[in-house]
Amino acid sequence: MTRIDVALGERSYPVLVEQGLLGQAGELLAPYARGGRIAVVSDQNVWSLHGPALERGLRRSGISAVPILVPTGEEAKTWTIAAAVSEQLLSLELGRDDHVAAFGGGAVGDLAGFVAAILKRGCGYIQLPTTLLAQVDSSVGGKTAINSAAGKNLIGAFHQPRLVLVDPCVLDTLPPRELRAGYAEVVKYGLIGDRDFFDWLEHSGAAMLGGEPAARLHAIATSIAAKVRVVAEDERETSGRRALLNLGHTFGHALEAEAGFSDRLLHGEAVAVGMVLAFAFSAERGLCPAEHAERVRAHLEAVGLPTSFEADPAALVRHIRQDKKASAGRVPFILARAIGEAIVAHDVELDEVEAFLSRQLQLA
Repeated sequence: MTRIDVALGERSYPVLVEQGLLGQAGELLAPYARGGRIAVVSDQNVWSLHGPALERGLRRSGISAVPILVPTGEEAKTWTIAAAVSEQLLSLELGRDDHVAAFGGGAVGDLAGFVAAILKRGCGYIQLPTTLLAQVDSSVGGKTAINSAAGKNLIGAFHQPRLVLVDPCVLDTLPPRELRAGYAEVVKYGLIGDRDFFDWLEHSGAAMLGGEPAARLHAIATSIAAKVRVVAEDERETSGRRALLNLGHTFGHALEAEAGFSDRLLHGEAVAVGMVLAFAFSAERGLCPAEHAERVRAHLEAVGLPTSFEADPAALVRHIRQDKKASAGRVPFILARAIGEAIVAHDVELDEVEAFLSRQLQLA
């Protein structure tokens, strides 16, 4: 078992990674299951596929799961669903010393973490991510949120989990498109600060996506370790270090909003397009060699991720203005000097962004 500790003082917690980890769920979750039960927020797809394995693992330690099922994907991240989940948890008479398990992809983790953050002013929760994107990114770091009509993740809280359990075996049932979408976040870690990892992905990314166990474990563990280092340095995105994890996300979130947060463009796909745009914008500004931008585009395209998306540049800029990182009318952009060297740029004018997008994107 690989153990990666998130060092945050009294909020520290371990991330455990191992093939078949669901089978050990009872032993690992026993300290968090008061009264021999644990509430599990999941969606119907995940629960149908992996709920039986989780329940078997829990039963080995005499723990029963109380499933609370929510819609799949971004449809779960609404006030209505958050309120319904909160009421169901309160009906179980959960206290602040109880724990909620988030068992699903990033949307389930965001929702369950947000509900845990506000339930009785904060109860514990555990992440059991079942998608590649959630395993390498959203399950670690304590960002929780739901969406609003104004944009994605605009209502949320920092609330760290107590434990994260990552079982790569669950990825075997993940649709190829979902797996590729998660891979975009894996690539991100190479792009922001680890050129050697990006080089490795260029050679071994296809094997990782194909399910080769050693490659998959290496990619997941390396990605988690990279995120843990950043979170430990800048838990609440105050120093700027954690902002680097948003490479591709400012453009990507705008693309998602323009696509109506639908399966027209999955989050990881939007991030892939966003990273291509971020490197192209960096190259256009003279920050980054053009050949680095082309390598990024070529690799993402080679593994089957989209590298462009039809959208109205003016509409995208309107979404970017609503970015939750905006301050004093300015939106920080994560750009790059090279593969493995991302930076935060505070001098970007949105008129410049709109002109750039007009050159890059074909109008819908």
